[in-house]
Amino acid sequence: MRNFLVIIVLSLGSFGFAQELNCTVVVNSQQTGNDNLQIFKTLEKQLTEFVNTTKWTNKTFAPQELINCSMNIIISEYSGEIFKASIQVQSSRPIYGSSYSTPIYNFNDKDFTFRYLEFQNLIYNKDQYSSNLISVLAFHIHMILGLDADSFEKNGGQTYFKQAQTILNYSQGDNFKGWKLEDGLQSRFVLIDNVLSTTFKEFRNVMYDYHRLGLDVMSEDAKKGKEEISKSLMRFNAMNSRRPNSFLLRTFFDAKAEEIEQMFTGGPQVNIANLKDILQKVAPMHSSKWRNITF
Repeated sequence: MRNFLVIIVLSLGSFGFAQELNCTVVVNSQQTGNDNLQIFKTLEKQLTEFVNTTKWTNKTFAPQELINCSMNIIISEYSGEIFKASIQVQSSRPIYGSSYSTPIYNFNDKDFTFRYLEFQNLIYNKDQYSSNLISVLAFHIHMILGLDADSFEKNGGQTYFKQAQTILNYSQGDNFKGWKLEDGLQSRFVLIDNVLSTTFKEFRNVMYDYHRLGLDVMSEDAKKGKEEISKSLMRFNAMNSRRPNSFLLRTFFDAKAEEIEQMFTGGPQVNIANLKDILQKVAPMHSSKWRNITF
């Protein structure tokens, strides 16, 4: 009996300390010509520990609930403590009743310059600026959390998106790029501004309908799931009419285009003539994929 209680306590302890992410962090320094330097290995190890052990929410995640994601940081230049880089951030979500995971977030952040001293403490404070390194990672982590939550519950990611906006606001004072409107049309500023704007209200509804009403029911009724996905994607037509070729649409289809192509070129047939026309209109950059949808 005593051993049984010990097992329960240990299980609860490990459950309680489970964080939110199962994230692979890679620091690629080949472009610098000094990819064997220890500082890059230290940076990769520290960032891996920081992302995976920081408590990002007030919720407890079981091990099987951790969000799978990756961060690929490509260092192009460094001088002293200043590093110039880009970061590709991706995340996925499991689909009910299957072994398939669907891509949720796919963002290539090209404005990632930061200061770093080897072995410096990496500590996140949700209300206070620490460094551009911490802010960029924390911003994308909250985007991951928000989009994942939106895919399970309508507007479920609001808290995380508002925190991403808070991070953006307090990070603007250090003059690193990506945090301000004038930093371009594909910046962190534009991304979170679009997600929270009513101008793009269909986006978050599509995130829920596509995943919860579409993909999650396909194991039980593949045709019904595909029909729901088709209906959800067609809602982008109204959003695109309001703001053509928006950055938010590009980020969605960067993650989803291949999946949509594969989904509608096999399995039970559904009427997608209108869907193909809308896909060509709202995501013309993926027109080669839409042409492969043949029924």
